[in-house]
Amino acid sequence: MVVRLCSRGGLLPLLLFSPQKPKIYVPTAGRKAAYGTVTSAKVSVNGVHLHYQQTGEGEHAVLLLPGMLDPDPFPMGYSGSGETDFAPQLKSLNKNLFTVVAWDPRGYGHSRPPDRDFPVDFFERDAKDAIDLMKTLKFKKISLLGWSDGGITALFAAAKYPSYINKMVIWGANAYVTEEDERIYQGIRDVSKWSEKARKPLEALYGYDYLAKTCEKWVDGIGQFKHLPDGNICRHLLPLVQCPTLIVHGEKDPLVPRFHADFIHEQVKGSRLHLMPEGKHNLHLRFANEFNKLAEDFLQ
Repeated sequence: MVVRLCSRGGLLPLLLFSPQKPKIYVPTAGRKAAYGTVTSAKVSVNGVHLHYQQTGEGEHAVLLLPGMLDPDPFPMGYSGSGETDFAPQLKSLNKNLFTVVAWDPRGYGHSRPPDRDFPVDFFERDAKDAIDLMKTLKFKKISLLGWSDGGITALFAAAKYPSYINKMVIWGANAYVTEEDERIYQGIRDVSKWSEKARKPLEALYGYDYLAKTCEKWVDGIGQFKHLPDGNICRHLLPLVQCPTLIVHGEKDPLVPRFHADFIHEQVKGSRLHLMPEGKHNLHLRFANEFNKLAEDFLQ
């Protein structure tokens, strides 16, 4: 099952403020029919209220890190939202083996306010938020599943908090920005030029103005790395990654060329590269069963 943003309001439980637990928001009910029992809540981390979802009872904690956007004409999930980006993973990853947490980074999804911004250290900031969220939730050690911008965030987290990371799976990520990348980003800058099918569900969640401004800010934010030496985002951190790492790449990904996956594979010692010939940017949604099995086998 794939959850679309247009269905999100009907699937997400109403969040209420709990006076018994200051700064924590708790759901009125779980969603057993869709995913089994899923907790939706907010918790205060680093001065913001971060929204997350949690499911499963396994000892192995896994954090799902969403990206920024998926401009595919078939919008199976909007990055920035843990629920919609990872519906098949919340539903189907083994709940006896894993406790799965999907989060909305600050400024995305239900982790608002604040509005999303993109200072030069936004990936590092997201990595700290993600790690501190999981520590707040009392997980002693975690594995990471990071998609797109979430894959970059995962690389930051693995490099900077090595003792806290068990294993990592990333896909659709890049460690630097090239002129080719910048051309791709500029092509999605103006949301008014997106297909209505891709744009309308996002407008329903964010409103047109916030969606348009956030997309423009993201293009500028990711583009600023091109002006750094070697277009560096996190290439200098890759040799510091110590955890077992699986890099998955869809060979038909229109947003992230193959050379990015090859570079990360070369720089992260002992990493594995798995190619999906028909995979695109959202391969974990289009080929959910194959991806989930791949991730489960690797994490075990």
